[in-house]
Formats: sequence, C-alpha cells, structure tokens
Amino acid sequence: MKIRLSTLFIIGGATLLTAGLLNAQKARNPIIYADVPDMSMVRVGDTYYMSSTTMHMCPGVPIMKSKDLVNWEIVGYAYEILEDNEVFRLENGRNAYGGGSWASSLRYHNGTWYLSTFSHTTGRTYIFRTKDIEKGPWIANSFTPALHDNTLFFDDDGRVYMLYGAGNIHLVELKEDLSGIKEGGLNMVVISNAHAVVTTNIGLPAEGSQLIKVNGKYYLFNITWPRGGMRTVIVHRADKITGPYKGRLALQDKGVAQGCIIDTPSGQWYAYLFRDFGAVGRVPYLVPVKWVDDWPVLGVDGKVPDELDLPPSKGLIPGIVASDEFDRKPGDLPLPLVWQWNHNPDHRYWSVTQRPGYLRLIAGRVDKEFTQVRNMLTQRTFGPECSGTTAVDISNMKDGDRAGLALLQRHYGWVGVKCEDGTNYIVMVNAGGTSPIEVQTIPLAQKIVYLKAECDFKNMADRARFYYSLDGNNWKLIGNELRMRYTLPHFMGYRFALFYQATKTTGGYADFDFFRITDKITQTTQTSHSASHDTASTRPRS
Repeated sequence: MKIRLSTLFIIGGATLLTAGLLNAQKARNPIIYADVPDMSMVRVGDTYYMSSTTMHMCPGVPIMKSKDLVNWEIVGYAYEILEDNEVFRLENGRNAYGGGSWASSLRYHNGTWYLSTFSHTTGRTYIFRTKDIEKGPWIANSFTPALHDNTLFFDDDGRVYMLYGAGNIHLVELKEDLSGIKEGGLNMVVISNAHAVVTTNIGLPAEGSQLIKVNGKYYLFNITWPRGGMRTVIVHRADKITGPYKGRLALQDKGVAQGCIIDTPSGQWYAYLFRDFGAVGRVPYLVPVKWVDDWPVLGVDGKVPDELDLPPSKGLIPGIVASDEFDRKPGDLPLPLVWQWNHNPDHRYWSVTQRPGYLRLIAGRVDKEFTQVRNMLTQRTFGPECSGTTAVDISNMKDGDRAGLALLQRHYGWVGVKCEDGTNYIVMVNAGGTSPIEVQTIPLAQKIVYLKAECDFKNMADRARFYYSLDGNNWKLIGNELRMRYTLPHFMGYRFALFYQATKTTGGYADFDFFRITDKITQTTQTSHSASHDTASTRPRS
C-alpha cells in the first residue's frame, strides 16, 4: 500500500514557503534563491522568457517563463542530452562535472526562437531553434570550435553574428542557416582587453558577453573580476557592430554581475544578473536601470537594492522546485520539469509505471564511486532554508547496494540504506573532507524507511544535517553535520538527489514513494541516535 503522510504536511509545505512572501509588498533580492546562473532573457509582448546554465544535467538549458520578472516557472529545456558518449554516461571513470554546456544566449527573431550555447567538453558551439518555446521541439545544429560565452545577434540588415571570448572580444559572422562560421564573413577582435576599462590587475578577464541594440546603438555587457576585488559588470557602446567601442564600469557591488538589461512593457529597465551565494549556488538578482546620455546606469546610487518596485515573489513552489508524489495521470510528463538527471540517464533503469505511484531506480551497473552513479535524479536546493524528505521501500535491494537521499556536490553527503552480508543498515555518509566517511550505521529491521536532508544557507552558513524515521513522524538525527562548499570541479549549487548504487552486482532496485520539500528546517538540539552498530570509523566509503 502506498504510504501517505498527513495531508497537512503536503499543504503545509507549500503554505510555509509562500505565506510570508505573499504578505510582502515588494519583490526582494535575490529574485530566485537558488542556482540559476548565466541568465539570458527575452520579452515578447508581456511575457518574459529566460534560459540558464545547468551544465552536465539532463535535460539541459532550462527555459523559464514569467509575467512579472519575479515569479518564474520552468516550461521546457533546449535538449534532452547534449551528446551521447562515455563522458556524459559516466563511464570508465569519466564525467562532465563542471563541464557540459555553459552560458546560453536566448533570442526571438522573425517568429522563431533561437538558443545558442557552447561546450568545452565537446569542443562545439550549439544553436537550437523552435517555433514554440514552451512546447518545442527544439531542432539542433552544432559546429566547431566552441565559441566561449557567445552571444547570438540578428542585426537589422539580416546578417547574423556571434560575439565571444575572454579578455579579447571577438566578432564572427555566421552562415545564413546558422550551421557555422561564414567563410569570408566578418571575423575580427572588436575589443582588446575589454576588462581594461576597470583594471589591468585582472583575475578574471572580461567574458559572459551579451549584446543588445537600443535606439540604433550596440551595447555589449561583460563580467570581469579584478584581482582582490569582486565580480564587476562592464558595458561597451558602439554605433556599429564592428566598433569602435567605448567602455565604462556599469556596476560593482556585492559581486552581482554577468547578464544584460531588459525593458518592461511600461518602459522600465532592469538588469538581470547573478551573485555567488555560497553552497546554494549562483542566484539571480534584478537591478534597476536608468538611461543617462545614452548609457545604461545600473543600481540605485551605484548599489544593488534589497527591494524592487515589482510584484512580490509567490515562492519557488512549483515554478523552480516542487514536491512530487510520483503519481502520474494520463497525459502527465513522466517527470515534472523541476527534475534533472545527473548526466545522461539510462532509461532502461528507472520507471514511474512499473509500480504506479513510485519512482523505481534500478541498478543497471556496478559503481564504486558515488559521484559516478548513473540515474541519480536531482533538483535544486534553495535558500535561505530548505528540507527534502522521501520514503523508500528497500525490499528488493541486493548485497552491496545503497539507496537514499543525497546532497550532491563534490563534497556530498547522504542518508540512506546499505545492504551488507544479508543485513540492512541506515547509513549517513559525509564527503565534506578529503574522502567520504561512513559516519554512522544503524541496523534496520523493516523494509520501509523515511529520510530527510536539511540545508541552512542563511548568511552563507552552508550547513546540512540528515535524519531518518521509521514511521514518518518521529525523526532522529544521524551522523554529523555536512559543511557544504561550492567547488569549481562541480561548478553548481548543491542538489537534492535520489539515488541507487550497486557496488557488487546489478539487478537490485528501490522504490521511492515521494519527494517533498519545505522552506523550513528542524530546530533541534537532539543528538544523533546511537546503537551498538554505530560507527565513527574513518575508513573511506563510496
């Protein structure tokens, strides 16, 4: 029988997340308190669309929709998988962590939507197109080389360009069908050392190009990072796309940077940018913009405001993150759009139909390292606090298998069940140090267990704790605190992850009954459960 907690829990989670925000009179920064970096935005009529970076996740390049610049929902993705090879399949010890596809450029031109991105993992530039941005399908073509942080631009004379690069900003003309760089077309450096308008003592050279045209002038926005300083927005202006360009500092506050500007139907302007926000990831900010002498002036007296004259947020549920009961009605998507697989999934080894109302994850291969496990299903954590809860039926696990709930990044942690020599154990693993540590194990005599992971991102505390329950009501702390850290090898905020790992043989599986999120965490001083089989061993575990 499918397990159900109190309906009040389900309703309460959504209410907790939204009640306080609905009482607010204005929008507040960060606009989205979750990992949504490298935004590119387009307004068509009264509707805004935005793309973002999710790198190695599948499907990739989420497309989000909003009517007010504040409340967003995911409506689709540009691709299901970027490429099918051993890197994206997590084979032979290879992976695409920190790689995959990076900063995209979203455009609408003559009734067609275009999205460009690139991948240093594959060495290619990609352009996707569709007539229906919400329903697709997206048609893809790609070419070499990978044009770093490119911005796709359709000019008024019918020619199509990309600007790209780091430090030196290059302009290339594309073929009419966008299948590659045009032979004999424009191909030149239009700005040398673009960061020099701010500093020559550079840590991160100018990159993240985004180009727009306003009142006949071209405005190129870039991010740069002076050594010992913070992420900084710079803007260059020209009367022709080839230049000459004149540049200036656009914003230097709180490290809020990388993005462009957009107008509202009523004529207001905003910059959409992101900020490094610790372990939760890179979070979007909106910054008011005024025009002075044909230059965009970002911020309020040069500062990023906490409040904005925009509608208040209604919360992240169900637009960016969402609970899931794994119930599917005819016509429903197999997985709601908030879910992404960690790397390319193997569709033979998961199901929401083999046992209706459950997500079944099946061991299709043996993996010794946790971060190499395929078919790990994820969605974003979010701030300032969040909690993810699941229930798992482990009746069909095999010896050596592990199943549970993780917080995924390079320094991951998880709570779950392992099957070892005919005995099941509840386990907490902490990989916050140099190697994963099995911190605590507790014998488990039943086939169903409830698991919880809680994240505290307030003031970049970046702390996480794990819990288990035998009945879904009484929770016990297990293991120790995970100190979450944003790392460049993964280049992504922490993700909730449901996983199944085989370490000895294939064919075992676990059934996850639900995944539920709230924006509250347990305020407890309760110490972790101890038992005769608990361990504080420091032996490495996967």
